[in-house]
Amino acid sequence: MNSTRKIAVFTGVIFIIATVAPMLASSLVPDLTGADNLTPLSAPTNQVAAGVLLMLIGYFACAGTAVVMYTVLKERNAGLAIGSVVFRTIETAFYVVGLVSLQSLLTLGQQFTTAGAADRTSLQAIGNLLVSVRDNAALVAVFAFCLGAFMYYYLFFQSRLIPRWLSGFGIVAIILMMVACVLALFSGNRITSYIPLAAPIFLQEMVLAVWLIVKGFNPSVIASKYGKSETNELLSVA
Repeated sequence: MNSTRKIAVFTGVIFIIATVAPMLASSLVPDLTGADNLTPLSAPTNQVAAGVLLMLIGYFACAGTAVVMYTVLKERNAGLAIGSVVFRTIETAFYVVGLVSLQSLLTLGQQFTTAGAADRTSLQAIGNLLVSVRDNAALVAVFAFCLGAFMYYYLFFQSRLIPRWLSGFGIVAIILMMVACVLALFSGNRITSYIPLAAPIFLQEMVLAVWLIVKGFNPSVIASKYGKSETNELLSVA
């Protein structure tokens, strides 16, 4: 297995981790949408800790997808390749901000159960603020994801490193995801309120992951790149 094939397989695996780990984590962390969102967090359990760990793994994997693909994509357009790394790193950074808010909510939840009635009001206000920070950080993270992902899907479409039906699917799905972000921004709703607009990119990334693991990048495109490099080296020697 050559290095490009290994990169394709590794990228596919990271795509799966970046998608599946946060989904599993969301089933382990209590719902924070209700008015009384501190009580469910009052008793920290191993289940919640496992959820936080899965989120952390998934968020770092988000940046990892662009980092791993950089070696291949920079040969087609170095600017867009580094741009995708930058925006997916920003995505991870804001997801981590949201995770820190969640950890703070866990601490606040423990204080909430032992506090008197007067203190509970102020603790609940702080809790609502932390929930808002978490939601807004998630929205900014998804905006950054859309920009970073659009860059590498455009490169995929332009270079034919993967089939155009798959990269075109990615571009359309990312546009739908961006629409969801704009709607969430102007409505004040959570980004998770727009599941139908987010579903296509979930499906596309799973198909892309399997494609990269099974098929890899287009070998003829990779070969043409190395062919050009060898020709340039011969011309420079001559």
